[in-house]
Amino acid sequence: QVQLVESGGGLVQAGGSLRLSCAASGLTFNNYAMAWFRQAPGKERESVAAINWNGRSTYYADSVKGRFTISRDNAKNTVYLQMSSLKPEDTAVYYCAAEHTYYSSKVGNTEDDYDYWGQGTQVTVSA
Repeated sequence: QVQLVESGGGLVQAGGSLRLSCAASGLTFNNYAMAWFRQAPGKERESVAAINWNGRSTYYADSVKGRFTISRDNAKNTVYLQMSSLKPEDTAVYYCAAEHTYYSSKVGNTEDDYDYWGQGTQVTVSA
């Protein structure tokens, strides 16, 4: 049974930083691209960042480029999202997702690309 468990969310002031983690189990982690999505109240879920199996290919939404960094540790079956210079508009539930890509450079950035999802972690940025 595949499980993706996010952690690291919380309340932070604008300009602050948070690091989200997503621990994966029940899958061969280095066969999967990983991604972070977010959903703000009243809005559709959107892609934030994604990384291929070996970390050499990444994708970032324009809204987070230069502020967020996605990384992964295949030895720990974990993907991270380092978020800096946070803004109130970054407030959302952040979800981790996994896409079975084998050893591909492919990095999907739409919900339909992804096979498994975590339950989400709340990030709230106060002004």
